Amino acid sequence: MSPAEQPAPTTAEISATPRPVLVVDFGAQYAQLIARRVREAHVYSEVVPHSLSVPEILAKDPAAIILSGGPASVYAEDAPEVDPGIFDAGVPVLGICYGFQAMASALGGTVARTGVREYGSTVVDLRPDDQAAQQADSAGGGPLLAGSPHQQTVWMSHGDSVQEAPDGFEVLATSPGSPVAAFEDRRRRLYGMQWHPEVRHSVLGQEALERFLYAGADLAPTWTPGNVIAEQVAAVRAQVGDARVVCGLSGGVDSSVAAALVQQAVGDQLTCVFVDHGLLRAGEAEQVERDFVAATGVALKRVDAADRFLQALAGVSDPETKRKIIGREFIRVFEEAAREIVAETEDAGGEVRFLVQGTLYPDVVESGGGEGAANIKSHHNVGGLPEDLQFELVEPLRTLFKDEVRAVGLELGVPEAIVWRQPFPGPGLGIRIIGEVTAERLEVLRAADAIAREELTRAGLDRDIWQCPVVLLADVRSVGVQGDGRTYGHPVVLRPVSSEDAMTADWSRVPYDVLATISSRITNTVPEVNRVVLDVTSKPPGTIEWE
Repeated sequence: MSPAEQPAPTTAEISATPRPVLVVDFGAQYAQLIARRVREAHVYSEVVPHSLSVPEILAKDPAAIILSGGPASVYAEDAPEVDPGIFDAGVPVLGICYGFQAMASALGGTVARTGVREYGSTVVDLRPDDQAAQQADSAGGGPLLAGSPHQQTVWMSHGDSVQEAPDGFEVLATSPGSPVAAFEDRRRRLYGMQWHPEVRHSVLGQEALERFLYAGADLAPTWTPGNVIAEQVAAVRAQVGDARVVCGLSGGVDSSVAAALVQQAVGDQLTCVFVDHGLLRAGEAEQVERDFVAATGVALKRVDAADRFLQALAGVSDPETKRKIIGREFIRVFEEAAREIVAETEDAGGEVRFLVQGTLYPDVVESGGGEGAANIKSHHNVGGLPEDLQFELVEPLRTLFKDEVRAVGLELGVPEAIVWRQPFPGPGLGIRIIGEVTAERLEVLRAADAIAREELTRAGLDRDIWQCPVVLLADVRSVGVQGDGRTYGHPVVLRPVSSEDAMTADWSRVPYDVLATISSRITNTVPEVNRVVLDVTSKPPGTIEWE
């Protein structure tokens, strides 16, 4: 049975995502990480700002709520507050660090500065008189810390402490700086802990989160790649119907998985458009046609638009302007390609109404698309879209992190060579040239990038490194000596990073001999480059890309 002949989805099937566990962000550096850990427990989660009112939060129909940490003191004049009404809504709530203290304060407990700060690794003690009850409940789902050892190592970051728990709460744990380090009111399904269970340094942190989700909130671990596919296939069919669809295929994992998912939903209603904008790395255009098309059999239309993009970018150095120009030109090329597809195809069934994009959750957050989120940089497929967009967007990966996209891709049968390809930004090398983008500068950067990728692959580091952007400092010159003569060439920057989802990252410790080989090859074979430098900045404070 073809996708078009499938029975109409039910109302439940049309829902693109299940009821979320909402992480209410009080300014925590770990809010996104909390959502990540909830998803690792196979439960869907989203981050929302603390500025949302209780009715706004409840309008999202949360399955549970987690109050994040934050830098403020709950008794400070301008500290963000928790509306006590959230605890009377019948939704299970877990407070973490500041969220724990805010919960205690809102419900009549006491929070104060004890003079004993706890930062980093800390040992907490479960109350001795609770041990029998915890052991008895360990198999049946009981308290938040049921079955936990009497002492456990956790990660703390606080100067204030809960001194007295609110009425109706049972104190579960203490520490030297926290008279009340964890508590729960099982009848009202309210829970809290002073430490950060979301960080790996809390040895049993994931177990505590899962106990809240499974036992405290009575949720099932159903957020799996298979279920994500089923939900999104149903949602795409409901959105698209029998209309024609185009997908901007770059050959990267995001657009490839989005295309494979939409193809499963609507079959030959989909045509992929590969735009060679001239900003690709060496060999990428050929890889798209060779690998993805061969694996999926999807209809592909290739558009050579290199000259068009270079002309549009001429004289432009500002990174935000570059991103918006590239986003605009992408859409215009898609619009033209869609018209050509209709004209070239018999029984086309009318205009192409939908455009598939591989937008991910981090793209939305960094582009200011998340509620209350700052605009870190405009991703070309979010903040860079033109206002007069002629398509309706289909974004089946919009709620996913990168590792979740990879899991979905493997489930869909997308080749591992594509699924595990290092991420590459949609604007391509255009945002890896610091300065104006020209054909000559692109050739220099392509050559240097190809060498870096070859040597990292040869060293077996492809799975260890999230990605390694190579950046050309086109507006910078440095003095060098090559062939006994003075040179005045460009530096390139190696930016190898390790990450789980691109929301945070650390610079990768690439072996010195590999770095030496990359540097030597680049400076010996790329005449315009006479210096190779290494970026050792984490994210935050830096982003992965320089622009």
